[in-house]
Order: sequence, then structure tokens, then C-alpha cells
Amino acid sequence: MIVPSIDIKGGRAVQLRGGRHEPLDVGDPEKVAERLSRAGEIAVVDLDAALGSGSNEAIVLSLISKYACRVGGGIRTKERALRYLDSGARSVMIGTKADPDFFSGLPRERLIAALDSDRERIMVEGWTLATQAKLIEKIAELKPWVSGFLLTIIDREGEMNGFDLTRAKSLIEAAKGARVTFAGGAMGGAEGRAQIAELDSLGADVQAGTAIALGSLSLAEAFSAPLKTDRPDGLWSTAVCDEGGRFLGLVYSDLESLNASFGSGKGVYRSRTRGLWIKGSSSGNGQRLLRADLDCDRDCIRFTVRQEGHGFCHLDRRNCFDDGYGIEKLSRTIAARLKTAPEGSYTRRLFTDSGLLASKLREEADELVVTSSSVEAAFEAADVIYFSLVKALREGARLIDIESELERRSYKVQRRPGNAKPGYESSDGGQTWTGIH
Repeated sequence: MIVPSIDIKGGRAVQLRGGRHEPLDVGDPEKVAERLSRAGEIAVVDLDAALGSGSNEAIVLSLISKYACRVGGGIRTKERALRYLDSGARSVMIGTKADPDFFSGLPRERLIAALDSDRERIMVEGWTLATQAKLIEKIAELKPWVSGFLLTIIDREGEMNGFDLTRAKSLIEAAKGARVTFAGGAMGGAEGRAQIAELDSLGADVQAGTAIALGSLSLAEAFSAPLKTDRPDGLWSTAVCDEGGRFLGLVYSDLESLNASFGSGKGVYRSRTRGLWIKGSSSGNGQRLLRADLDCDRDCIRFTVRQEGHGFCHLDRRNCFDDGYGIEKLSRTIAARLKTAPEGSYTRRLFTDSGLLASKLREEADELVVTSSSVEAAFEAADVIYFSLVKALREGARLIDIESELERRSYKVQRRPGNAKPGYESSDGGQTWTGIH
């Protein structure tokens, strides 16, 4: 698959070209990241930090907070690596400090060794210093410590002259057990798409920046290169989901609709009867495209969208099967009642009487604490969830905000001890936990 990349220098998004040309300025990192992230995870590299000439950490942290990012450039202390990981970076790419001692104590599944090579020599310090290490030897040394490798072929970087697939196969085999991402060489046209598809079939990814920035390879072309279909019309099945991953409906895409979606940030599809279809253009139930992903077999796309209006279905339902389920449906019901509940109703009292709501939250939490069976626990937990959602919505927080916070926490490496606050201590002698996980 494709990993769109952003290099940051002097607060601007740039692309390096072989280390021999002036960097290509491609714009505001925030705007570039918003567009590229529609095609999935993006790579963000702080070039100033890599070169030891400054830092764009504030920009990097801002991008991490909004998009799925793998981050690199000048990460030469464990403290910085942990800061990025705890802030939500999917992984960190370590170059100059890529060695077992640095990697020890960090989570292997979120480490990528970034090995930059120029005619087989490993280069460090932002491509300014050659080492004696050989690429294959370094891969063998680091493979037990990382989940992936970013292999940048400097003499091809930014030249858009393709990858040496024979060489790539040998590197993929050497790294077996860790996924390889190749950078430097992504090219446009049918040959470029074919190379992305070929490397994907071998279990490797392509990190591309210059080809996309210059327009020789569109984001949609790069994203869709590995896709296949057995449909006579050549369309790609597309599963549309909301921000929490809940299925809304099945539609179809082609290269034109993907180009329109990635360019506009809207849900745009290929209707089998009406041609190009911008969701919500007539119904008002539009969509904001957050990101697209390929499934494991490369025969289906998932669009994650922010659904607007009454819902996805033309029958004004949440999805094409029913009106939703569980906590998400409950959240929408409470939000609707917040607007329509008449004066004197219990719902209106909960929204307007903060003391009553606080008392109910404490009451239901206490009742959950003393349950002793699965049935009781489910019943009381449902009450806690209901009143928690009322409180959150009352304060302006949506269910997706809660889910996003839980997702953010799932990427933290360093965690607080988790001890009870004064007045809430356990009386059963239970122990607390701490450490890095």
C-alpha cells in the first residue's frame, strides 16, 4: 500500500530530491496532512531535527493529534520517542540511533528502523555522514527489535525513476518478520502503479512524497494500485463506516470517484445507474471523508466518514439495515431529547439540574460496584453509561469525542500508576500497577 509522506523544514512541508537538489516546497504541513491523510496513515519527518539545525516538534505533535502518523527525524533520545508515542504516533522511525540498546524498553510493535543507504552504505545525520555499516547486515541486526523497516534509497530519492524490484525482493526476504516500506523512487504512470501493486503483493509498502507532490502520481492512483475486482464493470466495493467503525452501507468506487473524494474531502462514489455520485448533494445527508483503507485481500475499500443529516440511508435511517444499535443509538436518542424534551420531564430535569445528575451518577456507580453477577453488572453498567452520556452531552462532548479519547489512550506507552484518589481507596487489599506497557 501507499504511505504518503511529509518532510518538514522551517515550518513548511517539503520534499527532498536525492540530497542533491533544493527541497521542493509543497505548502502548509497542516493542509498537506489533511489531504494526504484521507488515503490512510502518513509519514511525517522533521528534517530540521534530523539535520540538527532546529525542531518542528510542535507541528509534528499537532499532526499526531489529528491524523494517523508514523513519525521520524531527529529522534535520538528515548524521551522524545516516548513523547511522540504517548501523543498518539502509530510508530516512530529511528535512524541515527537505530541500535538494540536504543530500542530496548520501547514497544517493538511501534518501532520502525529507518535505514538510509547510498549505494549500499548506511547514511546518518540527515544523509550527511556515511557509516561503514552495510544495509543487509544492519537489517539482520535490528530485525528482532522492530516491527518494520523504512528503507530509503538516497540515490533514487525524489528522482521518480522507480524501484529495483530484484533488489527489493532480496531486502524483503532479509527483513522477513518485519514489514518493509520503501522510499525513494516512487514514479508515476502505469509502471509506477504496477510497482506499488507488485511490492504490496510481496508484503511491502511504498512511501511516496515527490511523485504525489508534483502530480505525476495522484493520491487516488497510488492508493488504488493494489486493488482488484472480479466485477464486470471494474468497480471496487466500498464499505462506508462512521467515525466509530460502525457500518453504514455498501457503495462502489472507481478511480474518478476516489480522485474526487481525496480532492474534496467528501464522500464521492460511482453509482451504477447515475454515474459520479456526491453523497448528500440532493438529500443534504452529506459526508466528510476522514480516511480510506484497503482490506487485507485488496478487493474492498473502507471509507470512514463523518455522516451528516439524518443518516446514510435514503430512508432517513442511520444505516441501510436499521437505525443503529447500542451505545451509538442511545447517544443519538439522548441528543435528540436534549433539544425536544418538554419542561417538567425527567430528561429535561437531568439536563437542567446538575445536582440531580451528579447524584444519579454517584448512585448508579455505587450500585455497579456491589454487583455480584453478570446480569446485575450489565444492568447497572447500562445505567452508568446512560447517565454518563447525559453528562457528556450536557457539557458538549459527543460519543465520538469519548471514543477518540479512548483511542488516544490506547497508544500511550507510559501510564500513570492508577492508584485510587483519597477517599476512594480500595478496602479489599487490591494492588495497583505501574510501568511501561
